[in-house]
Amino acid sequence: MKKVRSTGKAILAILLFSLNLHAQEIPLPEHPRPDFQRENWINLNGTWEFQFDSLDMGLNQGWYTRPIFNDKITVPFPWGSRLSGVDNLAQIAWYSRRLDIPDDWNGKRTYIVIGACDWKTSLWIDGEFVGEHQGGYTPFEFDLTEFTTPGKAHQLVLRVDDSPHPYKLEGKQGYGEAKGIWQTVYLESRGSIALQYLHFTPDIEKGSVMVHALLDQPAKEDLYINLLFPNQEITGMITSPKIAKKMQEVEFEVTIPNPQLWDLENPYLYDLKIQLHNNQTIFDELSSYFGMRKISIMDLPGTPFPYVALNNRPIYLQLSLDQAYHPDGFYTYPSDEFMRDEIIRSKKIGLNGNRIHIKTEVPRKLYWADKLGLLIMADVPNFWGEPDENARQEWEYAMREMIARDYNHPSIFSWVLFNETWGLFTGRGKERTYLPETQQWVKEKFAEAKQLDKSRLIEDNSPCNYDHVETDLNTWHAYLPGYRWSEFLQNVVDNTYAGSEWNFIGGNKQTQVPMLNSECGNVWGYSGSTGDVDWSWDYHIMMNEFRKHPKVAGWLYTEHHDVINEWNGYYKFDRTEKFTGFNDFIPDMELRHLHSEVYLSTGSELCRSVRPDGLVKVPLYLSVMTDQVPPDHYILDYELSGRDYHGKFRHILLKSEILESLPYFNGEVTPLSVRMPETPGLYHLTLRLRDENAYIYHLNFTSFLVEERAQSGADNLEENRAISFAPSSFSEASWSDGQWNILDGLKVNGAGEGYFSYDVKVPLSMNLDELKKVTLVFEASAKKLHGKDRQDKSELDGDYMRGRGTFDPSRNPNSYPMTDTYKYPTLVKVKVNGKVVDLFYLEDDPADHRGVLSWFSQLQDGKLREAGSYGYLLKSNIPLDLVRNSPDGKLNIRFEVDEGMPGGLAIYGKLFGRYSMDPTLLFE
Repeated sequence: MKKVRSTGKAILAILLFSLNLHAQEIPLPEHPRPDFQRENWINLNGTWEFQFDSLDMGLNQGWYTRPIFNDKITVPFPWGSRLSGVDNLAQIAWYSRRLDIPDDWNGKRTYIVIGACDWKTSLWIDGEFVGEHQGGYTPFEFDLTEFTTPGKAHQLVLRVDDSPHPYKLEGKQGYGEAKGIWQTVYLESRGSIALQYLHFTPDIEKGSVMVHALLDQPAKEDLYINLLFPNQEITGMITSPKIAKKMQEVEFEVTIPNPQLWDLENPYLYDLKIQLHNNQTIFDELSSYFGMRKISIMDLPGTPFPYVALNNRPIYLQLSLDQAYHPDGFYTYPSDEFMRDEIIRSKKIGLNGNRIHIKTEVPRKLYWADKLGLLIMADVPNFWGEPDENARQEWEYAMREMIARDYNHPSIFSWVLFNETWGLFTGRGKERTYLPETQQWVKEKFAEAKQLDKSRLIEDNSPCNYDHVETDLNTWHAYLPGYRWSEFLQNVVDNTYAGSEWNFIGGNKQTQVPMLNSECGNVWGYSGSTGDVDWSWDYHIMMNEFRKHPKVAGWLYTEHHDVINEWNGYYKFDRTEKFTGFNDFIPDMELRHLHSEVYLSTGSELCRSVRPDGLVKVPLYLSVMTDQVPPDHYILDYELSGRDYHGKFRHILLKSEILESLPYFNGEVTPLSVRMPETPGLYHLTLRLRDENAYIYHLNFTSFLVEERAQSGADNLEENRAISFAPSSFSEASWSDGQWNILDGLKVNGAGEGYFSYDVKVPLSMNLDELKKVTLVFEASAKKLHGKDRQDKSELDGDYMRGRGTFDPSRNPNSYPMTDTYKYPTLVKVKVNGKVVDLFYLEDDPADHRGVLSWFSQLQDGKLREAGSYGYLLKSNIPLDLVRNSPDGKLNIRFEVDEGMPGGLAIYGKLFGRYSMDPTLLFE
């Protein structure tokens, strides 16, 4: 066989072209498809000439013949995104750039490949019309061979019409419209015949992979395909059966000796070099890869509960809804490193998968899921109009092209055809209906998808309306406050069995398939949604409850990262961290510990009110979703400690118990009996499940509010050594940006600059001459004026499902932004009788799981009132002379914030925040 080799002149031309491109700092310079990468390609990303056509006059004026465009755009970022460099000023726009075809492409075909461009794309070369494509989510190409000459410069012109249509696939582009080019554009050199696709279907039982190749045209002579394994898993060359003249496809099986399976811990990929030839000439040459893995359904061992299985092992699905958006690039990520890190972010917190939400994902991000080991549910994008013929054609094209493009990604385990019945309703408002004929069409598309890909699971619709018709996954959506999950999940479990009509429509019934959640969280669980709020409390309860119901084969949390109208992400929109505060309960604890394969649940009550010195039963439910357990038993270390009502830390007990270790065990174990302390306060029971070698399987905790009991006279005498005053008992307050109280004064807020002033009377019975020390102890934080607290706030409006509405994360009445890397500090002076006795820098206005009492005191009425907010424990020594010389035994205590750092002030009482105490004077 002979292979055409590059001449020195051609190599120089390509190098110069490459250097020129890199001088322009080409964005996303990597090949966009490592699973289908030809040797000869040129990246066309970078600066292009650009012109809006708001009046749609470019065609009539022949802009394609003499493109003199005034603007510049950075490809491949959609216009309107910051990274594109242009605003969104019209629905139609034109692109242009110079094309240089290398000399050594002579005698070959030249193609331009556009990864994705939304929506109708027309292309000209030197004024000649080449072709047109309609669709916004999958790659397409044009053969430029007849329009270009190697070694000659040409002018490429694109016209993109992204005008809205009810049948056009859009997904959630309200978060940022993917207008125009939004994936890499590149040139390819191919022989006179080439591969259109090459699909690999592994069979781990047989230890083989089935190869299905499709040519871009019928063969004009007998052809063959060679497979070479550069990592030497198979030595030598594998050659396909003959592709006979006039045939266009071939299928053959390749035995894989001692196959290394692709799984989440060892995501092994088989790299390939592929050649299409006739035993003399190589017509096409490319690189690809595949993973040896199997997706199936099997029962969780010891139960009749069907689960998704990876390589014949059941996997408890712990997934996130990945909206797959970037604040500066919208659908397009700024770099390959960013896409890699998106996958790492999920694995870092213990997830085993993401659901790419109603977007055909950028292939290099799927590559990183393959490379790093993360499962993917892949949604087909939706249209928002009715399911008419135009809409069906658009959707069907996208579905087929998406499966064809992404078939080789081992990370993808399921295709999700529709979401929440969007696009499937006929009519509007209360009159909208999911018609029987539409249900039948969806069933037909389910069958078609199964035919296109027999190696994965297919979901007809990820429903919030209980309206499956036929599916491999019996999924459902639920957005609830934490306190509602126990009852809800029990109802779901009771109604799940083969033949049940629950969660199905049109007389269709459940079959024996995995039942799992495919969207959950608290974001839509409260009246009017939550805005930016501490999700960790409700999340903790939700995890505790999911693990008590093993019939539910997994869950999918909304969402991986914030977007412009939903702020419940594990990460913020810019991918900076949010903080749960778990490590303040157990020093080693992270969010990933709530995603452990072995889990010890204490149920829904994360904080209980108990009596001093009471004996409390703590229920335990052990959930084991693995066979990797200690040989004999677990050791459960449990510890009770906390701070009393004067802020003093108290360690109460540390004990251990033995728990039997069984693979895939899910059930109640002996509850703990824990004696509560006599001293009122907030205490935390921490659970550490380990083996004999101190390997940690799980960490968890729950809290107890030990409330004060009725006091005797002796107690009252002792209490005179401590004087507490409620936050709302201030005698005077003045704040520049407003003052208001939460839940009848459990917490008081002052925004801007100002003060709270309290008059505290020292008991006459106290001998002031014997005092050695007086300490003021209180809990306080900065107080940011949030959108919901402003006097000039506007009404919430917009289509939130489509990302259109109010974009202030603190505007929602339920919101209280979760602790993150962005701080809002304040500087507080403590004055006693007019004299400054202390100065505190409070770094933030935080809200997370540490605000136990702020969650405990919520009313469970579908609304939130600064849930999770808390302050810092502060101690100020009061000079004794101020106490002894106070007029009439009164102390005026003033907390003041001045204009130097007007970050406001919040003061917390004994039933709100982090510490079970009102502001208190301690006399010693």
